[in-house]
Amino acid sequence: AIKQNVRGFPRPQLDISATNIGKIVEQAMNTTLDPPFNPYENSLNFLIASYIIPYVGLTGYVGANPKLLTPQARRLVAGLLGVESAQDAVIRALLYERGLSRVASYGVGVAEVTAHISDLRNELGRRGVKDEGLVVVPGEGPEGQTVGNIIAGDRYSLAYDRTPEEILGIVYGTGSPAQAGGFFPQGADGRIARGLLM
Repeated sequence: AIKQNVRGFPRPQLDISATNIGKIVEQAMNTTLDPPFNPYENSLNFLIASYIIPYVGLTGYVGANPKLLTPQARRLVAGLLGVESAQDAVIRALLYERGLSRVASYGVGVAEVTAHISDLRNELGRRGVKDEGLVVVPGEGPEGQTVGNIIAGDRYSLAYDRTPEEILGIVYGTGSPAQAGGFFPQGADGRIARGLLM
């Protein structure tokens, strides 16, 4: 759908290796894990690794939508947002069911790991809280009514938005849209990303 609607759609190098995802989880946990986190070791680790990206894309689509100029672009983003939202909800629901489970070898709960990943995404985005883990303090959950947080949203239960600069800082793992790394070691592609790289 993207290639049919956006001419010359870029396909940058994407690093989803166990080593790279392990580094991202260590960055979120602010520690060196022993043994290193391996997203492909078991289904729980895979779910945790899967938690890292879909929500970032979702917030990027929400942020991009008002800036789109053509009906085709808006339709494409609406379709992608619907699918990305569903993916994120399924991943969060499956992880929420395992929220008190311990992540093998590390002695921390699943909910704690997701909170650290969400905190890292907020830190790298550099624009305040636009991300929340599976469990939040009372008053910060959906409409201030619950601590369970399967579907993250603002105080009105609306999806948060992120700018392209925020998204790039997060997926690069550097906090800077001008410094490639993380999932895109050579940088993302497209006019905005290329224009921001150092």
